[in-house]
Amino acid sequence: MQLGETSRGSEGARRPQSVDPQRSYELEATEPLSDEELVRACLEGDQDAWNALIDKYRNLIFSIPCKKQFSPEDAAEIFQEVCVRLLWALPHIRQPRTLAAWLIRVTSNECVQWRRKQSRRRNLPAEEERFYAGPGSDLTESVVGDLEREQMLREAIASLANRCRELVEMLFFTIPPVPYEQVAKRLGLAKGSIGFIRGRCLKRLRRLLNERGFTA
Repeated sequence: MQLGETSRGSEGARRPQSVDPQRSYELEATEPLSDEELVRACLEGDQDAWNALIDKYRNLIFSIPCKKQFSPEDAAEIFQEVCVRLLWALPHIRQPRTLAAWLIRVTSNECVQWRRKQSRRRNLPAEEERFYAGPGSDLTESVVGDLEREQMLREAIASLANRCRELVEMLFFTIPPVPYEQVAKRLGLAKGSIGFIRGRCLKRLRRLLNERGFTA
């Protein structure tokens, strides 16, 4: 979705130093731009910033209609509607650091509106329409808190070094978890090193979560 619609010659060249694959997991990924920086860049017409902002919150937005048992097609339509609302709201967002909470509320409200549109298409009586659409909002502080923590986790994982992120995703976010032997093969590591590297990656992930104020 669019925003608004030297190399050296071989002679005398230094030979690159080899990197221990296990040590490469300790290299930190570049910290992604903050929401404040992304929003500012979007307002300056930076298409890459808009793409990065949408990619950052794509899973958060989709997770809400999915939790409410919308079909994949309806969830995609709701996602598009939320993106449009975000685009129009960008100039008026005074505290970009609260963007996740804003998106949670907007997406939840959009889900309610979508249900009402569906009920009207079915020509339901008013009483049945209210029952089908459900309450105006079912967002409790607990629900919002859970969604915000999920987003913190996504952002922390995205901030890991690439290979460390791949390892964490394969071991903890794939169903069923990828066996150590396959993880080692995909990442070009010895199977016996996976446990050690896993511990280093989790330690880094915990630090990133603490920096974001994550609480279980």
